[in-house]
Amino acid sequence: MREKKATIRDVAREADVSVATISRYLNKKGYVSHVTEKRIQSVMEELDYKPNEIARGLARQKTNTIALFIPDISNPFFPQLVQAIEKEAGRKGYKMILVPASSNEMTGVSMWESFENMYIDGFIFAPYQLKGKSIKLLKEKKIPFVIVDRAADVTSTNSVAVDHYKGAKLAVCHLFEVGCRKIIHIGGPKQLIPSKERLRGYTDSLKQFSPEHPVIHYEGDFSLESGKKLTGEAITEHPDADGFFLGNDLMAIGCLKILKSLRKKIPDEIAIAGFDGIDLTKLVEPEITTIEQPVYEIGVAAADKLIQLIEGKAEENDFLMKLELKLQARASTLGFKGKTRGKERDNDEADA
Repeated sequence: MREKKATIRDVAREADVSVATISRYLNKKGYVSHVTEKRIQSVMEELDYKPNEIARGLARQKTNTIALFIPDISNPFFPQLVQAIEKEAGRKGYKMILVPASSNEMTGVSMWESFENMYIDGFIFAPYQLKGKSIKLLKEKKIPFVIVDRAADVTSTNSVAVDHYKGAKLAVCHLFEVGCRKIIHIGGPKQLIPSKERLRGYTDSLKQFSPEHPVIHYEGDFSLESGKKLTGEAITEHPDADGFFLGNDLMAIGCLKILKSLRKKIPDEIAIAGFDGIDLTKLVEPEITTIEQPVYEIGVAAADKLIQLIEGKAEENDFLMKLELKLQARASTLGFKGKTRGKERDNDEADA
């Protein structure tokens, strides 16, 4: 027969104090003398008493639990982010729950109230473009939150972000440097800030390197399938294109797949660059050049900042934390020959 577990009443009786005193000691609320603390601790060890963490959390309306909202766990960008947040939260004594939810589900007041009733201590929003109404509601309810990735903006509230504009310029400038002269951009949904910033970086790079270059932009949805579909349309409408800058790596893989099916030589005829730095870009042939986001560092920074807000160790004022991006130049762009460069070589030989 299993031995009965000690209760808070057992501890109170053996320590010769009230249950309320034990509760004050456990929840660190109210005065308990040092002598009494030592006696309570001794009795707890003697009885092998383990406090009910959930009950303690409810008593102080805090459960050391954070919620991470994410839309698509199948996207390889997100698992590493989840792992980083969960590990950092665990290191600081917090649990993380994963909430798959579309942006449409996040507009109702009832959803926030249901999580508030569960005593979730704070939220991290990984992919969402939070509306002003939602941000206002969270602030009114004094719920700590941090937003990252697609939700974050250079002027956004409580953000951990990267400079998507700068990253796009790195990618497009690299395509010009290897010799591309007609570069197509397949971006993400136009309502998302990263999509807008990456398009702006692409457009400004064209103005800088080739003012006569037309802006050729297709709007995708960050999926592999949209990368395939839109690359097919683009190459049909612009058969002389020699470079593709994709708004994320999944679309870049889709682009690579469709171009190879059309027997295009990569990188000889067409160069491809993506954005994110997911591991899959190293598992295809050729490996894809990409703008690498510090995904793990983003997750750690988001969890750390949220816990500081929860514990009152950081100001409630808006903040922005920006992390650096890195160009990973690989075989999908290195070794590009292209028609333009070929013609230049022919002209040089003729002049000689």
